[in-house]
Amino acid sequence: MTKGDFMYFISPSKGKMTFSDMMADIAGYITGLPMSSYKVIIGSDSQVKTETCFITAVVVHRLGKGARYFYRKKIQRKIKSLRQKIFYETALSLEVGSMIANYLAESGLDDLEVEIHIDVGKQGETRDLIREVVGMVTGSGFQAKIKPDAYAASSVADKHTK
Repeated sequence: MTKGDFMYFISPSKGKMTFSDMMADIAGYITGLPMSSYKVIIGSDSQVKTETCFITAVVVHRLGKGARYFYRKKIQRKIKSLRQKIFYETALSLEVGSMIANYLAESGLDDLEVEIHIDVGKQGETRDLIREVVGMVTGSGFQAKIKPDAYAASSVADKHTK
């Protein structure tokens, strides 16, 4: 993947898509069964090897009836600081969350709940960062979820960092 590919999202079933293509697919999914309830969830995770691979996942959850997801990948220099990695993951999720919220507002779908899942939890080394990153997310106008409820980050995004 080249650096320009970061602007693309990948659908496991449809392949590489632009942001607009992804949003059209999401809008079609939602309007396809309009009586259902939906949530749009964004979460990021990373894996450090010789470089740091960041994955930001976008999950459209049709409550009680499954979900669809998309993700984008960004490779950065090796980041050793856990604090720096968590803040960067949160910033990536907020960036995509803002793009999606703007698109939804312009499309008349602004009643959709947008949630940001953060890869931190009360167990483990990230517990000291919870207050700060949850504050970043809620201060940006989004609902924040942490582990074990942060499945967009800890399951979906994590799956593609490997």
